[in-house]
Amino acid sequence: MECQECHQRPATLHFTQVINGDKTEVYVCEVCAKEKGYMTYPEEGYSLHHLLSGLFTSTNENQQNTARQQMSNLQCPQCEMTLSEFKRVGKFGCSQCYQTFEDYLDPIFRRVHSGNTTHHGKIPARKGGDMRIRKQVDAYRDELQRLIKNEAFEEAATVRDKIKELEKEIGGDEA
Repeated sequence: MECQECHQRPATLHFTQVINGDKTEVYVCEVCAKEKGYMTYPEEGYSLHHLLSGLFTSTNENQQNTARQQMSNLQCPQCEMTLSEFKRVGKFGCSQCYQTFEDYLDPIFRRVHSGNTTHHGKIPARKGGDMRIRKQVDAYRDELQRLIKNEAFEEAATVRDKIKELEKEIGGDEA
């Protein structure tokens, strides 16, 4: 679409104006928008505040650029895949990639899995009776270890009893 004012350059800006219920749309280029007063630009010039904020911003940006550069140059020693290649392709080259890029995976997994970083899978309600109990026992064992480490022995005893009850249900003695 060409600019409605000069009819020479492509229209890059779209303005909609509603006055007393009448809607007017204007498609103009940036030059005409500036000349006709559709856009206002802040006064040019620098104050001390702009200078200092620019210095801190550029220093911070330089640090961020350096970190991004190091991150994109990170390479798997086994298959030589880089992190930027992984982000582009969406697949790892080998099993070593998980360890090489481990520090950068959580944010990616959070985006892909709606905020979750671990996958627990689904267990069918009809078929997974024992499996569900075994997973619960594993979860209780982890909790038991945490409680023992924190010396919360009374709570640990309660969890231990829950583990014993669940183990009786599945008929095994997995102590």
